Amino acid sequence: MNELYAEAVVKRKDTFATIGLRVLMIIGSLAGFFLIVAGNMLSFLGIAILVAVFYFYPKLSVEYEYVFVDGQLDFDKISGKSRRKTMLRIDFEQVEIMAPYNSAALDNYKHLQLETKDFSSLNKDSKPYVIIANADGKKLKILFEPSEKMLAMIKQKSPRKVSNY
Repeated sequence: MNELYAEAVVKRKDTFATIGLRVLMIIGSLAGFFLIVAGNMLSFLGIAILVAVFYFYPKLSVEYEYVFVDGQLDFDKISGKSRRKTMLRIDFEQVEIMAPYNSAALDNYKHLQLETKDFSSLNKDSKPYVIIANADGKKLKILFEPSEKMLAMIKQKSPRKVSNY
């Protein structure tokens, strides 16, 4: 049994919006604590604020996991290092091309209005790849950062669909 398998995990860089939300949540939790200390009817509001912060704060930490198994690539979102959700699953029979982000091989697709799914880390030093695929009757542009092992497996399975330049 010659099964091709590779996986990679990237942590999403915190954006200005997520940093701002974290600061607001910390301020909110302090306000909630002071409302509880104040007592009376305000303590219920303080408890509600603390519960909301406790629930939503971990969801701001996002990682993406890519799993390649025999021509099928899964994109999973991991929130708070505990909750996993499959965001997208594509079969390489649906893929038109896979190439590095600024590749000349993608020039034919720049004029098209494609729905973009970004599963990259957003780091400036990263080298994302782009997949143009037909999924659910529409063309998608998928950004992700495969490992070297995953790239080798994908090239082995679908060599004509992967461009290196």
